[in-house]
Amino acid sequence: MITRRNFSNLIVKGLIFSSYSLLVSFLSNSTQASDVTPKPYQSTFERQGLHSQSWFVNSFFDLKDDLEDATAQGKRFAIIWELAGCPYCRETHLVNFALPDISNYIKKNFEVLQLDLRGSREVIDFDGKKLTERELAKRNNIRFTPTIQFFSEDLKIFKNKKSLEKIEVSRMPGYFRPQHFLEMF
Repeated sequence: MITRRNFSNLIVKGLIFSSYSLLVSFLSNSTQASDVTPKPYQSTFERQGLHSQSWFVNSFFDLKDDLEDATAQGKRFAIIWELAGCPYCRETHLVNFALPDISNYIKKNFEVLQLDLRGSREVIDFDGKKLTERELAKRNNIRFTPTIQFFSEDLKIFKNKKSLEKIEVSRMPGYFRPQHFLEMF
């Protein structure tokens, strides 16, 4: 097994080839490589410490209004819950959203709102109740990140207050690899 100390000794003794490509191929074969090569970094880093996509919904945080806008555009509404410093949220942005077939499909068919699991911004829930992001996450039983909630496009559901909990039609709990991520959408 090659340790850092042994590796340094090998370099000093000149036992490792000076060719960069050989060194890279050696290192990539000795470590576990992901089956998906990430594309160039395409997300932005927001002041809250979250990665973000330019195509995420720019919202006034009124969920019912956001759902109505998405439905009017012929798209589904989804909320992605993230947390600053979350390695799986970072992976979602740097791997999944960086793949053009995934990001293009989502942009074409979904309106995605990004919320912070521990955020303090005020959000108006589907029933009109004002909550912080943190309180809304607790109300929706969001326990870890990233979590993506998918919502029904049926606006008639708002007439019956008892069925508000049925507005979420599916949930993606945690990080999914790109193929499964796209299939979930």
